[in-house]
Amino acid sequence: MSGQKHAIGIDIGGTGIKGGLVDLETGELLSDRIKLPTPEGGEPDGIVEVTKKIVDQLAAEEPDAPVGICFPAIVSHGVTLSAANVSKKWIDLHAEDLFEKSLGRDIHFVNDADAAGYAETSFGAAKGKDGLVIMTTLGTGIGSALIYDGVLIPNAELGHLEIDGHDAESRAAYSAKEREDMSWEKWAKRLQKYYSTLEFLFTPDLFIVGGGVSKNYQEFLPLLDLKTPIVPAVHRNNAGILGAAALAVKG
Repeated sequence: MSGQKHAIGIDIGGTGIKGGLVDLETGELLSDRIKLPTPEGGEPDGIVEVTKKIVDQLAAEEPDAPVGICFPAIVSHGVTLSAANVSKKWIDLHAEDLFEKSLGRDIHFVNDADAAGYAETSFGAAKGKDGLVIMTTLGTGIGSALIYDGVLIPNAELGHLEIDGHDAESRAAYSAKEREDMSWEKWAKRLQKYYSTLEFLFTPDLFIVGGGVSKNYQEFLPLLDLKTPIVPAVHRNNAGILGAAALAVKG
């Protein structure tokens, strides 16, 4: 890590874009969390414009702070290869270049689940853990992040593993529980199958469960029978901001 103690993290989502100035030693926000709505349609120019507003506001406090941005897409070498809950115009777009041009500064650009996983490694449930940590976020789909000895292995799409002929997230995401009006017990059976499969394929040292539903972790995590310890994420709402900021310095 360089001598930077603070960085700006921006988390772009389908409904809102939020950002903050982060203390890289404690993982605390040094500024208010700024949140603006994602422009209707989620098109590149609109999102870049709103992001610039937030970055400019935060950079007024600290002009030299590095900037990390996380985004709901597979990100490879600064190019967005997919688009979740935003315009399809992002697919195969040189997004990192687009942001850098608009912001007039270098940024670190990363997938949102990867940023959340890295936040847990830097400041949360996986801090100081050796070996393989698998973070999963249970929401509309299943986001995932793989971290080995503190190093992020980017763009793991473990929600799309095929289990029993189905895309895993179509049966085990929190949205499936809601859609099918499942009890916690019934949903936990689906999660059991999912996490047992991950356990068999990867032999991880720790599972971390994020997403909004993780605040109710006591309703379903105790129902799972795994060899691997499984714990709730510490940082839910701010995970993207914290992880993007930490990666801005690391990256």
